[in-house]
Amino acid sequence: MQGTLAAMAFAETRHELSAHELKRRLDRGEIELVDVRERYEWDAGRIAGARHVELEQLAAHAETIGRERPVVFQCRMGSRSGLATQAFRSSGWEAYNLSGGITAWVEAGLPLEPDGGFVADH
Repeated sequence: MQGTLAAMAFAETRHELSAHELKRRLDRGEIELVDVRERYEWDAGRIAGARHVELEQLAAHAETIGRERPVVFQCRMGSRSGLATQAFRSSGWEAYNLSGGITAWVEAGLPLEPDGGFVADH
């Protein structure tokens, strides 16, 4: 059982990107970034180039997310976006999660928009 849990944990981490890897792929236009946080979180601060679709609306908007390039989901800490990643992977998308969420992005020294943007608490 312990080996199975370790294998599952490894499989899940392969579907996560670090903040710096996300930045590299965004800069190259290789991915679509979807922010699944609530509106007040989005308004407080966001990653440039992200598309906002709140988690509870994601299923209704699924077919508007292209399959021609990988999609990366992000939230504040990575939990909500992890659920989105799993759901989209099981439905055939090449989907990834931003490890540690937008909090990890800020901790890595990467910018938010608008100027003065911040990570909103719950």
